[in-house]
Amino acid sequence: MTPYGNIFFFIIIGILLLPTIILGLRGKPAKNYNIFISIIILALIFGNSLNGTISLILFAVFQLLLIIAYQKYRLQKNSSSVFVFAVLLSILPLVLVKVLPILGLHHLFGFLGVSYITFKSVQMILETRDGLIKDKISPTELAYFLLFFPTVSSGPIDRWRRFYKDLHTVPSSQDYQKLLLSGINYIFVGFLYKFIFAYLIYNYTLMYLPNHTYNYLTPFQGQIAYMYMYSFYLFFDFAGYSAFAVGVSRIMGIQTPINFNRPFSSRNIKDFWNRWHMSLSFWFRDYVYMRFVLWMTKKKWIKNKFTVSYIGFFLLFFLMGIWHGLEWHFVVYGLYHALLIISFDKFERWNKKHKLWPKNKWTHAIGVFITFNAVCFGFYIFSGKLF
Repeated sequence: MTPYGNIFFFIIIGILLLPTIILGLRGKPAKNYNIFISIIILALIFGNSLNGTISLILFAVFQLLLIIAYQKYRLQKNSSSVFVFAVLLSILPLVLVKVLPILGLHHLFGFLGVSYITFKSVQMILETRDGLIKDKISPTELAYFLLFFPTVSSGPIDRWRRFYKDLHTVPSSQDYQKLLLSGINYIFVGFLYKFIFAYLIYNYTLMYLPNHTYNYLTPFQGQIAYMYMYSFYLFFDFAGYSAFAVGVSRIMGIQTPINFNRPFSSRNIKDFWNRWHMSLSFWFRDYVYMRFVLWMTKKKWIKNKFTVSYIGFFLLFFLMGIWHGLEWHFVVYGLYHALLIISFDKFERWNKKHKLWPKNKWTHAIGVFITFNAVCFGFYIFSGKLF
């Protein structure tokens, strides 16, 4: 069963969530029941494939044992080599998933959601290392966090400390009513985005673009139309999935962070990455870019702070690109956005000195126009049609 793939999935979770809703409206805790139904829904999602089920179980047990073992170690020691080894072990299954198919080899951990679970696991190790996670973690609650079914397939990527706070907060009847209404609203937004907008764009435009334009468009115009239509399709499809995940999470009392915030109205490329797939971009910013910059600053191997920052941007977007896949168009997509970020940073610093680009409604509108087109061209690269 594909998560959020058809109406049958929503009927099942609607029925299973009825006791959750009743308990919430009465101001009663529903944590234990939610854990129980999560197991059922995960079984429905992965149960049609024996290999997928075995992979999920083995992967989850591996990550759980790794996190718990590192947490126990961190209470006594803090070796950098052990920390690096733990992080590498955590991401090893994801690396194998990306690399082995290219080599024509089979892998064990190729199940839906392996990337998002890995991000959560790495986050736990990093924050344990930083001393942000000190208390002993219940294996059941940790497994619930890693395998939280509303977000297991397509995110958003939550943070443990935020998730833990919601998990141990029993909302009052009035507070839960707000969560419930918010959750239902997000689910309806998801239906609008995925099953109406994304469906119409795919079936009435992308099915015919860029080549089958029936002489209405030239080949070049067909490519341009594809670029814009694919960008809108990508947004509505992915934002729809994310809205479903946020909506179901809120019905379960977990306020999973939103993933999209009107990204096509961004005034510059930095603003775009603060609005698009936010949980992923913030994850890479906090756990890749910032750690790299702090590490390079501490080592003092490169004294120019802007050079360090720009290398960090290339590292961040290169990793973000190959996370999607090791094909050339994903790599180029990542490097393209690194160039956009660096170019904008240089322009911003230049303009701060010369003050030739004022901030007003006209420059804002021009910035939105430029950013929108630059982003759409990036998605055109991402689609692979350019190559």
